[in-house]
Amino acid sequence: MTSDQKNSKPIPGAPASEPPTLEEPTAPRETPPPKPDQAGPRTVSPTGQETGNPPEVNQQGGAYLTTATGARVRDTNHSLKAGPRGPTLLQDHHLREKMMHFDHERIPERVVHARGAAAHGTFTSYGTAEKISRAAFLAKGAETPVFVRFSTVLGSRGSADTARDTRGFATKFYTSEGNFDLVGNNIPVFFIQDGIKFPDVIHAGKPHPDREIPQAQSAHDTFWDFVSLHTEAQHHTIWNMSDRGLARSYRMMEGFGVHTFRMVDADGATSLVKLHWKPKLGVHSLVWEEALLTNGVDPDFHRRDLADAIEAGAFPSWELGLQVFPDNDEQMFEGIDLLDPTKLVPEELAPVQPVGEMVLNRNVSNYFAETEQVAFHTAHLVPGIDGTDDPLLQARHFSYLDTQLSRLGGPNFDQLPINRPHVPVNDMLRDGAHQSADHRGVAPYQPNTLDGGCPFMAGADMSAYEDLAVTIPASRKVRENPASFDDHYSQARMFWRSLSPVEQHHTAQAYAFELGKVYEQVIKERQLLALANIDTELCQIVANGLGLPAPAATVEVADVDPSPALSQVGGQWPTDGRIVGLVVDATGEPEALRQAGLVQDALVAAGLNAFVIAEHGGQVGDGLVVQRTFATVRSIELDALLLVGCPAPGADLLAGTGTTAGGTAETLDPRVVQLVQEAYRHCKAIGAWGAGATVLDVVGIGAGPGVVVDDAPDAVVEQTLVGLAGHRSWDRFPSTL
Repeated sequence: MTSDQKNSKPIPGAPASEPPTLEEPTAPRETPPPKPDQAGPRTVSPTGQETGNPPEVNQQGGAYLTTATGARVRDTNHSLKAGPRGPTLLQDHHLREKMMHFDHERIPERVVHARGAAAHGTFTSYGTAEKISRAAFLAKGAETPVFVRFSTVLGSRGSADTARDTRGFATKFYTSEGNFDLVGNNIPVFFIQDGIKFPDVIHAGKPHPDREIPQAQSAHDTFWDFVSLHTEAQHHTIWNMSDRGLARSYRMMEGFGVHTFRMVDADGATSLVKLHWKPKLGVHSLVWEEALLTNGVDPDFHRRDLADAIEAGAFPSWELGLQVFPDNDEQMFEGIDLLDPTKLVPEELAPVQPVGEMVLNRNVSNYFAETEQVAFHTAHLVPGIDGTDDPLLQARHFSYLDTQLSRLGGPNFDQLPINRPHVPVNDMLRDGAHQSADHRGVAPYQPNTLDGGCPFMAGADMSAYEDLAVTIPASRKVRENPASFDDHYSQARMFWRSLSPVEQHHTAQAYAFELGKVYEQVIKERQLLALANIDTELCQIVANGLGLPAPAATVEVADVDPSPALSQVGGQWPTDGRIVGLVVDATGEPEALRQAGLVQDALVAAGLNAFVIAEHGGQVGDGLVVQRTFATVRSIELDALLLVGCPAPGADLLAGTGTTAGGTAETLDPRVVQLVQEAYRHCKAIGAWGAGATVLDVVGIGAGPGVVVDDAPDAVVEQTLVGLAGHRSWDRFPSTL
């Protein structure tokens, strides 16, 4: 390491590809290109034909402002008026066009999954799924472009990222046989067993219709009224009350297809499968206080984290894995109904077999055109993959088309650039709103002779999609579930007993908080009855928090073995893209600042992001650039903290500001005290050397789990990164459960 390496890699987050000038530019020029990490959808035509054009062909260009029809505009800052003080004239066509388009900039947001973030990437198949599916994108070595959208379920587009919520994990594969959409969540089970209840559970989870509050929360009466009455929801709910409901990052989030799908091999043999996304960085979460702070300090935390990581070259990756089951008549496995979307199959019974890797390596270039207009559909299937009779999946097949008609203004939403398949399209579908495909021929019907019979049917030997000839048992029309759907508690009990003590503690706290926000006492009591059927200890802890007696179980639930795979705690994971904060003293010893620069270089070279944190912005020492100030940083955006200096209170503080931070106003900036206390309380790795060790003394933190103090910076960094690889030092505050 040498000091001239400092800041050789820019910190992500620059708003534009070129730095701005102090003065307003006046010389006409083209708009600067996107940043290197950005790219739009691949340039295929509305009918899926390769155009050979570069991505910028879809971007507006030209040095001069124009109308929508290309006429150059002389002035866009003044309306056309009858004299400088006269009324605005109706003939101002530029004003009319500008306001008309502005008035219609917003399309209806998604009813669910409204708030999202997305990125482009590539899926590369290992070939291990070839033996069970003839899908071309699963062939060995096949590389398939993908677009992935992550989201929260309940909140509006303007809500915060870190609300306790289920999160969407939707992947569009642009395969050589058409688009395949895997529309899943970060939780492997769902609230309901039948899609007819979907409007009900969402109505229950959304804000109350009279006051439109609370936003992006399930901590209210209607939600808990629903899940305590529809006890099939208890399994999903306990996942949501666990740390899984507070994802640390989209990059560290598991994904699940939720439903059971059917795969078909080249010979027509079938298997039932469940699909999983396993993040290479491990599955990690925020702690509750972090989530609360983040919602106020940085409500865009997850989307910023994803974009910054990609921009910094720390490309997030996941392995796609399959749980494979025999396709028997019962569609059961080890007593588990594979058509029940409220049930999972423990990985100990059916291991997840990796079949390929997905890497996200390009940010979107326009949020609206890509992230907002992307349209997923569970029935976007390709040869080799089919649905099942899961009643929730069946309803989703019906629902997704309807929602696109409402949101995207008509039936031609698949022609939007982000939705276009990367293979030729000849669908005989005509006209409709926003039709941009130039359909050739005069005979959009089959069969025909006027167009020479085109388009023709394709056989199975030409990669045609075939609906499987699945036998449906003779039955009568009924509105009911099979008896195998009746068990609503055993898997919730399995999940609870699979958690580590610290995860159980967090889950019980979440129940107590959410139910504590419920107004009606009977709803709390009814949910406690459900918890009693899940686990006596869980029920007692939550009841204590609510000040209510713990009821006895009303349902006899079989004992279950825990599934260790359901716990997030106990492993070691890559630290790629993790963020380390270096607290320096801007007026400290030059040698300490030089060491900080060397450490920053080493961390960046190792694939991490390292933020220098000081009293003021700009530069300190010999050109060391400050990325965060004491006024702008909080522990929530850092995964680990290195204390390089012991900075005195900053000049920007008002007199007496530091007295509320433990009487440290004369020795240490109180905002640093807050930063260290939060990092410690949130079980993050902390390292210190030299003057930085004094910070720990002032704050009152001694050596302990995840706290490293040494005279040698290299030793401190090495041990701190070991702690970071474990995500958090949970043994800092042992659970009593």
